[in-house]
Amino acid sequence: MKYKVTLNGRTYEVEVEAGQAMLVDEYEAYAPAPAAPAPVAVAPVAAAPAAAPAAPAAAGALAAGEVVKSPMPGNILKINVTQGQKVEEGQVIIILEAMKMENEIVATKSGTIAQIVVAKGATVDTGAALAVIA
Repeated sequence: MKYKVTLNGRTYEVEVEAGQAMLVDEYEAYAPAPAAPAPVAVAPVAAAPAAAPAAPAAAGALAAGEVVKSPMPGNILKINVTQGQKVEEGQVIIILEAMKMENEIVATKSGTIAQIVVAKGATVDTGAALAVIA
C-alpha cells in the first residue's frame, strides 16, 4: 500500500509491504492559495427607520451559570440536550470528536441548560465554552 504523509511542510510518499516501509518520493507540501474575498454590494442610503429595535445581547455573551468547557480541541458531533432542559451531574450533553475518537462531555452539575454555545459540526479549541448550566 502507498501512503502520503505530510510532516513539517514536507510530503513523503511511502510504500509499505509485509511490514517493510520504503520511501518512494519526497517533495515540498503546499497549501492552496486563499480565495479572494467576495465583493460587497453597497445599497443606496435610505432614510433612517423611525425607531430602532432593542439591541440584542452582546455577541459571545454567556448566560449566568457554570460554563462547561471543552477539555481538548475537536469537532462537535452531537448535542444531546436543548436549552431549558434539566440535566443531572454526569449526564452526557455533547459528543466531541478528537483524534478520530468520540469523547463524552458531561454536565458538571445538576441544573438546567441555560445556553448551548456551540452548534453541531463546529470546531472548538481547548477551554472553549460549550454550554452553560444554571
